[in-house]
Amino acid sequence: MRKSVAGVFVIGAILVSVSSASVFGQGAKEKSLYDRLGGKKAISAVVDEFVARVAADTRINMYFAKAAADPKELKSFKGKLVDQICEASGGPCKYKGKDMKTAHMGMGISGADFDALVSDLVGALDKFMVPQHEKDQLLGALAPMKADIVERK
Repeated sequence: MRKSVAGVFVIGAILVSVSSASVFGQGAKEKSLYDRLGGKKAISAVVDEFVARVAADTRINMYFAKAAADPKELKSFKGKLVDQICEASGGPCKYKGKDMKTAHMGMGISGADFDALVSDLVGALDKFMVPQHEKDQLLGALAPMKADIVERK
């Protein structure tokens, strides 16, 4: 009888500790990538820097010349990028632009062009000292778009 009573207490103690750990573990849950990036204001700052880098990047700026030449189109372009990153990082924004395949069809973007774009994004993230973990997560969230953007090796 003593062994069964002791066994019940041990099982009870295990159940209490497991349920307590799961309750306390919820408080330790990692914030969304969106929050860790600093929210929409921080994403907007990164996008501004990123677009400036792309505009200065002679490897790829020809793809963005039309948008860069028209302030209204440039503002729209930046807004779509912000919404896209915001949504991809778990934020409340909804990207309402074209899908990536349609938006880039016929542009002849190469793998090297895409890599240059990623390099410019990494440079913008580095300027704002975004930690490596968050950089990796954001790039991982955006990476699947490559298949729809790149048309040639």
